[in-house]
Amino acid sequence: MVGEEQFTALDGAIPGLIVDIQAVDDEPRYHVDIETDDVSAEVARLTALGAKPVSRWLECHTLRAPGGHLLCVVPVHSDPETFHRLARTWP
Repeated sequence: MVGEEQFTALDGAIPGLIVDIQAVDDEPRYHVDIETDDVSAEVARLTALGAKPVSRWLECHTLRAPGGHLLCVVPVHSDPETFHRLARTWP
């Protein structure tokens, strides 16, 4: 990814999802980034389901799922055509 060399794209690894690996100077772990066009609504939906806020950086929110895994809610970052083609609406 141009300007974000810490990410490696795994194009086609999981059909219907965009998967990137991020290099970090920390313990090995994984978390899911949820890309959304309404960050506030998605954070509210996930916290209502039991996620707990951990931190915030710019418009990105890190939450801890009830099972302990971290997830990030991020604003649209992919190109608009890809976002709209792959976007899902959750109840």
